[in-house]
Amino acid sequence: MVQRTAILPFSAQVLAGSNGDNAVAAAAYRAGLRFTCARTGLVFNYTRKTEVAYRAVMAPQDAAAWVFDRLALWNKAEAIESRKNSQLAREVEISLPIELTHAQHVALLHEYVQEQFVSQGMVADIALHAKAGNPHAHILLTLRDVQAEGFGGKRRDWNNPALVEQWRAAWAKACNAALARAGHTERID
Repeated sequence: MVQRTAILPFSAQVLAGSNGDNAVAAAAYRAGLRFTCARTGLVFNYTRKTEVAYRAVMAPQDAAAWVFDRLALWNKAEAIESRKNSQLAREVEISLPIELTHAQHVALLHEYVQEQFVSQGMVADIALHAKAGNPHAHILLTLRDVQAEGFGGKRRDWNNPALVEQWRAAWAKACNAALARAGHTERID
């Protein structure tokens, strides 16, 4: 008999200027770093966050080098969105199976993010938070095509609400495959 394991919900939200969101602040907080927003001059210092156990930026194979610089990436996202109601980024927050090790969490995240987001052209900024009893990851995603010098056009097809359900189902499938590979009988649904 396969055991079911509890896992917190998968959630997705858009960070928007109309909500007072700031992409640089969001990236600094999730990654536990200190960043200055070039647009506002505000400094966001989250270096005291101790639960950030892993961070990475993943991008399409032919992406320009600047996208791998987290500060440059999110400052450029802020700079291109000039309207008050601009969409700055999408955040996907996912819980990680507690049965897996840190290395297995990282491998699972890389596989999932590559398949679901990067392969579609998005840049993904991953921050894994290793909270006791609640390991989870924050994935900040770009909403525009990436070009050599900056961002291109807005990708409205990435705002299709059906994608969230697709991503959620793919996350459950990826977690179950990782649990099976690690020899666990627990599964999520």
